[in-house]
Amino acid sequence: MSSIRTFIAEDHAILREGLRALLVSNPDIEIIGEAENGRDAVQQICKLKPQLVLMDLSMSHTERDRSYQFD
Repeated sequence: MSSIRTFIAEDHAILREGLRALLVSNPDIEIIGEAENGRDAVQQICKLKPQLVLMDLSMSHTERDRSYQFD
């Protein structure tokens, strides 16, 4: 079984690090990238193509009322 390719987008470093620590303890999850703002997150998500994105919608450069869809 392949791991779930996961991306974390969170502007608070301590929370981002905590999520990473929690998730890497699960052998079915692979963290493939992280971003600290919405603009960088969207760019990296388009490039890396994760299966799961954990994204703080209230961080800088994020449009809260926008729905994100990545192909």
